[in-house]
Amino acid sequence: MLREEGLDFTEIDGIAFGAGPGSFTGLRVSCGVAQGVAVARNLPLLGVGTLEAMALAAGSDRVIVALDARMGEVYFGLFVDGVVQGDIGVYPPESVPVPDSAGWCACGNGLAAYPALRERLGGVVTTWQPDVVPHAGFVARLAGPRMERGECIDPADAAPLYVRDKVAKTVAERLAEGGKA
Repeated sequence: MLREEGLDFTEIDGIAFGAGPGSFTGLRVSCGVAQGVAVARNLPLLGVGTLEAMALAAGSDRVIVALDARMGEVYFGLFVDGVVQGDIGVYPPESVPVPDSAGWCACGNGLAAYPALRERLGGVVTTWQPDVVPHAGFVARLAGPRMERGECIDPADAAPLYVRDKVAKTVAERLAEGGKA
């Protein structure tokens, strides 16, 4: 990637990574690679929330982000002017918190994965962007100013943001839902 942009490691001022929420394995790999490069090159490190990056990608002042968390749930957050309102959570689509005002933009693959979510949010959403997913470019755009302000972390302290402790259903849970063992 550096070569494609005509750059080398001497031109990098810091390392940012998508800290989550997201896939368990993806978050671990992202964090581990970022830690390794930061330590090896003595570079500052910063984790950025994936839902926050998605809210930026949506390009709206008020954004509902719903990322498919699998297992019948979505990672969910509300953002106003790029700032998360409340806590990031993981919810079944029929239980996500609904804002009390209209005019929101909703983004994320959770909208396409769970039609019930679109129904639940229909009264407050005016713009739908189901194709928005976490993207490194938006992680970098958020990280740049933060790094300039010195908000970096020690690589030893880097960790993924896990919103859900459970990463898979048991065989009994899958069978109870009509699935396969």
